[in-house]
Amino acid sequence: MSSTYSACAEQVRRLHSAARQLEAQSRLLQLPPLAGREWFELLERKLLPQMTDDAFLVVAVVGGTNIGKSVIFNHLAGCRASATSPFASGTKHPVCLVPPDFAARYDLESIFRGFELHEWSQADAALEDHPEHRLFWRSSEVTPSNLLILDTPDIDGDVRVNWERADNIRRCADVLVAVLTQQKYNDAAVKQFFRKAAEEDKAVLIVFNQVLIPDDDSFWPIWLRTFCQETGVQPEFVYLAPADRRAAEENRLPFFVGQTSNQPHETCSLKNDISALHFREIKLRTLRGSLRSVLNPESGLPAYLTEIERRSAEFKSASDLLSTHQLAESKDWPSMPNSVVVQEVRLWWQQQREGWTKKVHDFYNAIGSGMLKPFSMLRNHWQGERTPPLEQYRQREWQTVLDTVESVYERLRWFAELGNPLLQPRIEKLLGGKSRVELLELLKTRHDLTDLEHEIRDLVAIEMEGFRQDSPQTFQFMKWIDHGAAAVRPVTSVCLFVTGFGPAGHAVHQVAASTVLQFAVDIAGGTVSAVAGESAISGAAATSAGFFEARFRRLHARFAAKRASWLARMLKEHLFGDLPDELQSATAVPHSETFQTVRETMGLLESSL
Repeated sequence: MSSTYSACAEQVRRLHSAARQLEAQSRLLQLPPLAGREWFELLERKLLPQMTDDAFLVVAVVGGTNIGKSVIFNHLAGCRASATSPFASGTKHPVCLVPPDFAARYDLESIFRGFELHEWSQADAALEDHPEHRLFWRSSEVTPSNLLILDTPDIDGDVRVNWERADNIRRCADVLVAVLTQQKYNDAAVKQFFRKAAEEDKAVLIVFNQVLIPDDDSFWPIWLRTFCQETGVQPEFVYLAPADRRAAEENRLPFFVGQTSNQPHETCSLKNDISALHFREIKLRTLRGSLRSVLNPESGLPAYLTEIERRSAEFKSASDLLSTHQLAESKDWPSMPNSVVVQEVRLWWQQQREGWTKKVHDFYNAIGSGMLKPFSMLRNHWQGERTPPLEQYRQREWQTVLDTVESVYERLRWFAELGNPLLQPRIEKLLGGKSRVELLELLKTRHDLTDLEHEIRDLVAIEMEGFRQDSPQTFQFMKWIDHGAAAVRPVTSVCLFVTGFGPAGHAVHQVAASTVLQFAVDIAGGTVSAVAGESAISGAAATSAGFFEARFRRLHARFAAKRASWLARMLKEHLFGDLPDELQSATAVPHSETFQTVRETMGLLESSL
């Protein structure tokens, strides 16, 4: 085997593996499978198993119904096989005669891919109807050592499964012995079969059977010319077999070389002529023809890659349509009450205090709590017990969830009405799946189970640790203030108790309330983005007070974004399902490494032609 041929064989194996991987990755594109595509069948059933250095030929006798294929087959077989087997008529499955010990030296299943191989033991085995594509074989002492000879089902019958089996044989064959008659040389199904053979550059030998010699001498050249013009076949040899039933039954039918001169017809041995063919040249020719069909820009692998790119572009258009129009928008996602946030910040700060400072603050905090208790009892007595701020937030947030879900369903109905061929069936499936009531019940259960206090506490810890790391000098300054504040804490505590949180806190509250917090469910990735400025008070960020208020404002924004993200995850998991991931994956197929491998390998094989 030459180095070029060996490299080509390796590239074919690589191409087959990559094509299979690409098919798996392209599943979301909903393309027809590779199995059944003519170029892939040639790749898998011809090129992959037969690109070796073994110079044997697969010779198949093919033709229409009742034209004497078995007579030709018997001549090639060197025995009257049709006398004791179903090779003559009514063949439902192909039958193969192989040289002695061939099955021990070669893998027949790799040569005849697509067939279930059965060793021939019963005379009527090939006559039986089976949905599986079976191939019966046996060794023959008289079969030449470099030939595999097949008899095939009719290629023009009205049973489609016979066409499929004949096509499988055509793909794996190197030489086709075309048996034609006056009635069957111009049949549509026969011509279609041999057109494909011509495209694959198969070696074809034509045998006109049941010819009346010399009466048909002026007619068979016309039949031949018509057949070749209609199919594109350029036969290696043309033979004539006379209409002699007795000679056919006794396997002594003579074959004459087809010649248009007035010279007497010369007899020949069809089997010897085939055995004398230049096997390596024939093999290379048929393999090259199959490779050309695989690489055909209009009907081969390049067309498949174009199909993937076109289909992927359709999915991208659908994905862009969804991402351009938000499924839901909430301009008033509730903010966590300032009192809760401040309490968590104070709790975190309290945990950072050490020594004398910690003792002073803990002492006055205890006194403050004692002072507040009587006032709280009087207020609850006259005004009723107040709903805790955290519970108030939970109620407001649930209302936002209800409004958002309603908006999502309205937008889904709108998408379904657009009639996008890819989106419409998927969205209709979403709308027809879990009902809105079931979804809301699930969301309500999960929402009630959410530990909001734990979430805000974790976020405060993250933000404050970030504050410590990002602004170490400011953090030390805050610690110094905390130490200094410990000395005047009694006065500050009273003032805070009487006057509330103070002007700065009030300003933060007003700005936070007027800030628009948006969240968008990005269905391509299931993410949530929060849009919020770093400065809550314009022009004050450069001052220490402005800086602290900006950090406080950011904490509010991040918590709201986190809660919006929770809703997005729930909607993705229980409503959208895999739709976002499917759209994302489908659009990425033409950019995958496997796609590029197929294209690169295809280019290498094209250069080898």
